[in-house]
Amino acid sequence: MTITTLLVANRGEIACRIFRTCRDLGITTVAVYSDADADALHVREADLAVRLPGAAPADTYLRGDLVVAAARAAGADAVHPGYGFLSENAAFAAAVQDAGLVWVGPPVKAIELMASKTRAKELMAGAGVPLLAPVDPATASEDDLPLLLKAAAGGGGRGMRIVRELDALPGELLAAAAEAASAFGDGEVFAEPYVERGRHVEVQVMADAHDTVWALGTRDCSLQRRHQKVIEEAPAPGLDEALRTRLHEAAVAAARAVGYRGAGTVEFLVSAEGRPYFLEMNTRLQVEHPVTEAVFGLDLVALQLRVAEGEPLPSPEPPQPSGHAVEARLYAEDPARDWQPQTGALLTLEVPEGPGLRLDTGYTGGDTIGVHYDPMIAKVIAHAPTRTEAVRLLARALERARIHGPVTNRDLLVRSLRHPDFAAARLDTGFYDRHLADLTDPAAGRDPATAALAATLAEAVRGAEGGRGAPVATPAPARFGAWRNVPSGPQRKRYRSEPDGTEHEVAYRTPRTGVPEPHETPGTRVLTAAPDHVTLEVGVVTRHFAVTAYVDRVHVDATDGSYTFTALPRFTDPATHTAPGSLLAPMPGTVVRLAEGLAAGVTVEAGQPLIWLEAMKMEHRILAPASGTLTALHAAPGHQVEVGALLAVVQEDPAATTPVPHPVPEETA
Repeated sequence: MTITTLLVANRGEIACRIFRTCRDLGITTVAVYSDADADALHVREADLAVRLPGAAPADTYLRGDLVVAAARAAGADAVHPGYGFLSENAAFAAAVQDAGLVWVGPPVKAIELMASKTRAKELMAGAGVPLLAPVDPATASEDDLPLLLKAAAGGGGRGMRIVRELDALPGELLAAAAEAASAFGDGEVFAEPYVERGRHVEVQVMADAHDTVWALGTRDCSLQRRHQKVIEEAPAPGLDEALRTRLHEAAVAAARAVGYRGAGTVEFLVSAEGRPYFLEMNTRLQVEHPVTEAVFGLDLVALQLRVAEGEPLPSPEPPQPSGHAVEARLYAEDPARDWQPQTGALLTLEVPEGPGLRLDTGYTGGDTIGVHYDPMIAKVIAHAPTRTEAVRLLARALERARIHGPVTNRDLLVRSLRHPDFAAARLDTGFYDRHLADLTDPAAGRDPATAALAATLAEAVRGAEGGRGAPVATPAPARFGAWRNVPSGPQRKRYRSEPDGTEHEVAYRTPRTGVPEPHETPGTRVLTAAPDHVTLEVGVVTRHFAVTAYVDRVHVDATDGSYTFTALPRFTDPATHTAPGSLLAPMPGTVVRLAEGLAAGVTVEAGQPLIWLEAMKMEHRILAPASGTLTALHAAPGHQVEVGALLAVVQEDPAATTPVPHPVPEETA
């Protein structure tokens, strides 16, 4: 059957990515959208769109019946699930086919066989795929530690726990089961040995209905936070040919064992000794598929559509790979604060274009990053003849990008790509556990004081010109900072760096020439100053700063990266202070549960989890800041809270010795 109209049962960048291929193939596109996504990019780019009433995923993108009804209403003849949401839901795939629509995905039976990680491992053992031996938590001993607990029904890090102490196992099992039930509707959890310093290596497979299965090389996805991937590359570096061959053969065997068709990914854990172990098979397209596309010169979405139409793959063997590709996931999150997701208006998103660079995104400047969905803004991909060149190209593209709005992980990505361990391909899943503090050090390799000076000078020109005016050149080569006979006294401006909170005070003068000049910065000279651009000579180096002001926020983009400042009043407003011990919501979200017995008047321990917030597909714990008494509680399960909302107050009391019991997860949590 020829596909003429395709509905994408997803949102964001993957929907936009699939639409791009559809346009190339002349296929009409249909989007579905929640109320929160009414003006989203994927809706704007689609030819047709159908509303799914509501905002929460459970009411919209996870409602297979509504998605099938939307496909019928729009006249679609095929459905592509993207990734996440219903992409690995066998019942949804069956419902699509029962409605007479083409399912752009693997057979329902293959999805069912791989839906449970425990059943998938049993099947793979029969196919000769290498596995880690399972561990029964009920009989686990000290010799079995460390253990990795995993949700049987899903991925993305949900329901995953590392257990290093036997006494902690019962509590971690309960917590993992609760999180798995909440995320996937199935609380089954299993345990296996945790491989220290293991690598996450996967193989992309593509299969048709004519007995052809391609193994499209390897990808390394070891750089992860919260068991979720951050940087991926193809091919996986540092693997010898024998190991690559073994991984390819195991992936093909896994695909054949379930009669697979379409795009899928077989994931492995590779130990430090080079032994591979099957983790799972994802029966869908992966987020990181662009690196494979770049290396093999393929459009995997086009191949998915071709296979869904019943056509064979173009040849019995895949094309030969060329070069190296690296992908970085740009998230709206603060890595220095436990990876807290961020929300708000994405004012500017501009990533450099050029040979070897690709941007996949579901946002443009002016869009809003909301609380309901994953905080990924975009994926930036670089392809070059060698790994060194690809990594360098990607790091520089990220560094030059203009991203104004919520805090992002952009600086972390740049530093990760330039870290000596990454450059030398010393990769494993513990990379961020070891290096996060250094990678998020706000002072490392940055000069916020000079950026704050540029912001101040641009504001001074903006004020003098009423927001207009061409750049003003300094008339003389004299260096500023020494005493000069000028009519005005120094003026001062205070800024707070975001997100680290460091404060900067800048002093400047505006002499008769009208060109603002720094007052207390010896060795710095203003070359040009405009409302949106400042050029300084710092020592003997000329530096350029692009300055963009949004109400009380100023973004400064420079050669060494970007800076965000909040303008501060000259004097602190006492009303802005919160009481000591106040627990504030770090992001907008929903209160999902409280510690058992939590109420005003009980005593708590420092570091004890008190309140659980769910935001952007992740659960976040609010911890007691000190041992003492809970004097106020303003949170309750089900409450929607905004960032900065007061949740509770703990009055420190060193004598407090009776903590509230640690929580037992609810049966349906």
